[in-house]
Amino acid sequence: MDLYDKIRTLPTQPGVYLYKNAEGEVIYVGKANNLRSRVRSYLLEASQANAKTGSLMREAVDIETILVANEHEALALENNLIKQRKPRFNILLRDDKTYPYVKLTLADRFPKVFVTRRLRKDGSAYYGPYFPGNLAYRVVELIHRSFLLPSCKVDLSRYHPRACLQYYIHRCLGPCVEGLTTPDTYKQAVRDAQLFLEGRHAELERTLTARMKAAAEAEQFEAAARLRDQLSTVHQLQEKQRIATAELNDDADVFGYHFEDGSLAVNLFHMRNGKIVDRREFFWEDLPSLLEAVREDPSDGPRTEGAPSLPTASSSARVGKHDTQPDSDKAEFNAGHVFSALLKQLYIDQQYVPRTILLPADFDDRETLAALLSDRTGHKIEIAVPQRGDKKSLVDLAGQNAHQSYTQRFRVLEPSRKAIQEALADVLMLPELPRRIECFDISHIQGAETVASLVVWEGGKMNKSAYRKFKVKTVAGVDDFASMREVVDRRYRRLKDEAVADPKAQPMPSLILVDGGLGQLHAAAEALESLGFTSQPLASIAKREEVIYLYGNEDEPIVLDRRSPVLHLVQLIRDESHRFAVGYHRQRRAMRDRDSELLNIPGVGTQTRQRLLTHFGSLRDVQQATAESLAAVVSRKTAETIWLHFHVAATSPSKA
Repeated sequence: MDLYDKIRTLPTQPGVYLYKNAEGEVIYVGKANNLRSRVRSYLLEASQANAKTGSLMREAVDIETILVANEHEALALENNLIKQRKPRFNILLRDDKTYPYVKLTLADRFPKVFVTRRLRKDGSAYYGPYFPGNLAYRVVELIHRSFLLPSCKVDLSRYHPRACLQYYIHRCLGPCVEGLTTPDTYKQAVRDAQLFLEGRHAELERTLTARMKAAAEAEQFEAAARLRDQLSTVHQLQEKQRIATAELNDDADVFGYHFEDGSLAVNLFHMRNGKIVDRREFFWEDLPSLLEAVREDPSDGPRTEGAPSLPTASSSARVGKHDTQPDSDKAEFNAGHVFSALLKQLYIDQQYVPRTILLPADFDDRETLAALLSDRTGHKIEIAVPQRGDKKSLVDLAGQNAHQSYTQRFRVLEPSRKAIQEALADVLMLPELPRRIECFDISHIQGAETVASLVVWEGGKMNKSAYRKFKVKTVAGVDDFASMREVVDRRYRRLKDEAVADPKAQPMPSLILVDGGLGQLHAAAEALESLGFTSQPLASIAKREEVIYLYGNEDEPIVLDRRSPVLHLVQLIRDESHRFAVGYHRQRRAMRDRDSELLNIPGVGTQTRQRLLTHFGSLRDVQQATAESLAAVVSRKTAETIWLHFHVAATSPSKA
């Protein structure tokens, strides 16, 4: 059936529609209270006159619809499909920063505690989000120190022969080794951590106090002292903990934006308990065609009563803008269309939504979205567009900050070193600002002369005096994973030995970065875990896709905007490690070519030597080859001569 015929036969019920191109890819997702009326509006000549709808309809060859019961369900389904399919004609949430949660893996035999940025339905308990982001790491550190719950990657579904370093420095109860703790003791520690994370401090204090007195009466003074320290910690950090909860009446999210030259910056202020606790930034570039709203058929239903028309760049809703664009460009920008898409992707399916959301621009389904969020959170959510007073001042302030963000992002102002460190720590979930990053890369040609490099970023620049070269010794042939495992083991085994001999020796780096994908990442992790470094931050960057994998969160790869200073820094370090590794590999090849034992064998010249090394990969592999294998490369006579040289000659002294 022709696309236009299919559109004319659509039902008049609420639902979601998906436009597809000739390859079957979904290129646009939309929702409607009346599918036939909404989708039919795309066929109007006036609608196809604008850039977005015209391009969409020229590319679309098919349409799929999904019927739902009401507009609330259509909103939720539209949001899920946009996140899953990422259609290029939709306004997609691109963000270098998300706020962390504390995850307690209650479904595990021995639960652990982690910092994560993605909520999953996996039986775990999630607490947060935390503002600012480093507060989550401080809370997890407190749980390690006080309640002794681990966050390592060790498999606790079985017992291991020995505990890691965390047990011996009293940061873990040691559930990995049989006999170090009991299930009841561990269960009580998990319960204490839950009470702390849920903010039930009074109940936690009563429990800790009762157990402390019982331990003292039983003359278990070490246990009593530990419980006393936990009580003291809870008292000290109650004021510092800012977990967003539904009881805070003054919680609000405030938005502002700045649009100029086809690029958009949005700022989001998080207000908790009446105070601004953090700021979040969003950026889009070269998107003027995506910022136009589709013209709707009037028969699709009445507009929300009292809702103002969608503001454009020239309207009063434009906060902190420069009038530097032509009037034609201004008329294209529709702030309401942006915030309609942004709020759905930000808040639908989130565990916590503040009671008030303040916007600089209105949109048609604002009240529908507010009703949906209210139903899902269990308390009333207000989405407002303030026109005067203190709330309007907050929106204006967010707009001014969005202008500043636009300037720093799109006018190529180089951020400060501390700003880059903070952004890197936030994106890669580091517990502190990175002071030292060590990066590894492997280099070889078909397994020949395999070498590795270590480069160091320290104090905001590359520290060339700390660079190291490695000749891979235990790996034969092409095996980048085994090579990475060997080099990482050698590097940090040495650091560990030096730390034992000298407490002031160089500490572990803030981040270990490896050049490669998941295979290299897991190989490095195996080497670190074998040395007892189970909490060391570790990441890899894949060359082609420029995707960052963080160990422990491999299923949540980090895809950064190409303008992101964090991505530029990681690429700089990765490229430097690659340059250094390739340079050392070429040096090794040159040394091999200048002096080779093969040239001492009668009948082997330069070309034969090169042919042998290219085929077998290295001199060691030639030495270990059989006569039959050698005969596949050179003549039978020369092969026997080479084999005799390396085997008979090696045993001749003993015969003498």
